[in-house]
This record gives sequence, C-alpha cells and structure tokens, in this order.
Amino acid sequence: MSVKSCCIYSTGVISILTLIAGIVLVLSQVFQNILNAKIKKEIVLRNGTHAFDVWENPPPPVYMQFYFFNVTNPAEVLKGERPAVLEVGPYTYREFRPMERVNFLENGTKVSAVNTKTYVFQSDMSKGPESDLIRTVNIPAMTVMEKFKDTSVIANLISSYMKSVNEGLFTTHTVGELLWGYEDGLLKAMKVVDPTLDDVFGLFYKQNATDDGEYVFLTGQQSYKDFAVIDQWKGQRSIYAIYEEEISVMGVPGYRFSPPSKVFANTTENAGFCSPPGNCLGSGVLQVSACKQDAPIVMSSPHFYQADEKFVKDIFGMKPNKEQHETIIDINPLTGIVLQAAKRLQVNVFVEKIPVFSQTGDIRTLVFPVLYLNESIVIDEVSAKQLQVIVAEGNIVVNIPFMLIGLGILLGVIFMVAQCRQRIPESSSAERQPLLKS
Repeated sequence: MSVKSCCIYSTGVISILTLIAGIVLVLSQVFQNILNAKIKKEIVLRNGTHAFDVWENPPPPVYMQFYFFNVTNPAEVLKGERPAVLEVGPYTYREFRPMERVNFLENGTKVSAVNTKTYVFQSDMSKGPESDLIRTVNIPAMTVMEKFKDTSVIANLISSYMKSVNEGLFTTHTVGELLWGYEDGLLKAMKVVDPTLDDVFGLFYKQNATDDGEYVFLTGQQSYKDFAVIDQWKGQRSIYAIYEEEISVMGVPGYRFSPPSKVFANTTENAGFCSPPGNCLGSGVLQVSACKQDAPIVMSSPHFYQADEKFVKDIFGMKPNKEQHETIIDINPLTGIVLQAAKRLQVNVFVEKIPVFSQTGDIRTLVFPVLYLNESIVIDEVSAKQLQVIVAEGNIVVNIPFMLIGLGILLGVIFMVAQCRQRIPESSSAERQPLLKS
C-alpha cells in the first residue's frame, strides 16, 4: 500500500473515531459535568469563595428611589370627588447593606444573617432636595380615627382636639419628614389615652441604620441553582417569583423572574391578611395593618399594576406600566449570580368617611396612594466582564463534543473526496496528452 493510500485510510479511521467520541461525550455529558463541578465549587456561600465575598459586601451600588403622590385637589376630595395626584420624584438614596451576624446552619446548606441598611441621600440623582413639600393623606390622623371610630366618647374628644389645632385628613410635610419621621401633635396628645404610643411618625421611621429581621439563605451547597435563594425571613416564607423570559444584562445572558399577580390576590392565598376577616379589598392590594401597628396601610405594585381596574380608576393620575412598575430579578442561569433586580412596591392608605369625624367630609371609600419605591441593583462593569469570560468558557467547554462531531464529519468528507480521486485511473490523464510526431 502506498503512502498516499495509507494517509487516506488513516483519515477515514480518525473520522469515525472522532465522530464516535463526540457522540459518546454528548450522551455522557462529561464536559457538562466538569463545568457543573467547577461552578458548584465556586458558586456557594462558603468562607473563601468569591461568591461569598460578593454576597457579604455587594460591590455594585444599591439605590432606593422614592416617588411621592402629591394631592392636587384636597378640598374636592372631601366633597366626594375623585382624587387627583401628581407623581413627584425620584428622591434617591444610596443604600449600604452589608450582611452581619452571619451564621452557617444545617451542615453549611443554609446561612442566616441580618441585613443592616443605611441610606445616604443622593442629590445628583434626585428631582429635588429632601426639603421638598408633599401634600398627602394624614396617616397618623387616619389611623387614630379608624382605631376609635366605634368609641363615641373618645372619638368626639379626638375630633374636637383636631378642630382646635386645625388638623384634617390631609397634611403637608417635607420628603425627609415623611420618610424618616416627624413629631406628630395628634399622636403626642393621644399618649394620654395610650402611653405606649410613639409620637413620631415616618413611613421609614427607625429603618435607617437598622436591620429588618433575620434572613435564612440557601448556600447552594446541595445545588448551585439554590445559591443565595431566600429560604425564610423572620421565620416565614418570602414572596416568590416565577420565570418570565430570557434577557441580557451588559452582554451577560439571564433569565427574568417576577412575582405572579396572585401574590397580591387577597381573595385567595392572602385571605388571612383581610381585616376584619372576610373583608378583602380585592386583587392586587394587600392589607398590612396588622404589621404596621394597626395603621390602615395597604401595599400594592406601583400605580396599582396588576390590580383590579377599580383601584386605577378611583385615582386620577394612575398609569400602570409593566416596564416601570413590575418587580423583577434577572439571574444568570450558568452561575446563579443576580445580574439585575428591582423591588417595586407602593404604600397606600385605606380611607373612608367616618360620620363621627367631620374631618373625613364626604370622601369616597378609597385605597389612597402615598408613595412607591424602587429598590434596584445592577451588576457592575468589572463583575460583568468576569462573568462574560465565565459564560464564554462554559459555552466552549459544553460545545467541545459537538466540535468533535463536526471535525469527524469534516474528516469524513475529506476521506470520501480523496477516495474518489484515487479511483480515477492514472493512465486516463496520460491518454489525453497529444502524441509526438515520429
């Protein structure tokens, strides 16, 4: 056998072996298992891993944006007309949130921690200063009126006091006061009735430089897909999210998850929040007065996104929008790292006409919007580039078997072409040459 024939047949043999090897590797998922093993080693909350360092002290900045609803027609509202509000904001704060009191549980499969949050105002990212004035529902007054509406003697005394100090259903305060607290005259006077009352009110009073309770996270030790998943908060299950679509953040592929509309469905899963029992407001809003010292606070998505249409129609100025008002979390499926997240919630107040209190006038029964927040984070550029490299390496490793199959097919084609050429008689080319004259 000539050297040329030997090379041709060797190419054919290599083609078959390469093709078989590629198919075997695809079926056995050897390279996928190698990649998964590497990810499992790195993507886990354990001392010494990069993932743990990032989780304990997040490098990308977290921002909290507040948007207030300024009431533009308070006098008309008290006459029974539809409220009109104007969205004002954002008022932006940089949020520092290191994990503290970290404690590993259940052989390292879970970890508990408290997340102390500190807010620093960012004037360059805000519509105005913290001294901007906002006219909104008088939440302390509404709370007191709701609490004592069925106790006529006390209710009349409270109503008389409110008239004497010209306190009504609406109030005007600065952004800073509404968020972080101000001394309220009515609450201070009510301490005669209830000494345990705090005379300072703020929507986020006592929440700056404090934590909001203990979290328990899954470390990812059992499955890297459970990396940093919140298992419990204050001993209870947290709000969950479901898969929505594939996205890309700074060139890194991800899966988007968002809470389903039934998270705020009072009439089904959350009937236990209805107060009094059985008195549910409707879908898309959630009464949380039991968690807010009996204040008539109602939570929803911003602008009543995904809520019953009646809540949107009740307030002039509501413009629900999926892109701006949906809570989302974007996760890279290869590593489980969060690429982007935005928690969007609206704080509302339940208001109604209470005959014993003239301050409520002829107001409609409403879920009145006060403000909504957008707590967001986006992966930083350095981390994104590192993740791009990991994703690229992962794609190469996973596709090695398919590359081998492609190479095997290519060598097979070369083998068949070479075989066809070899079968052409060498003499045929010589016969086509012109004969020399004798």
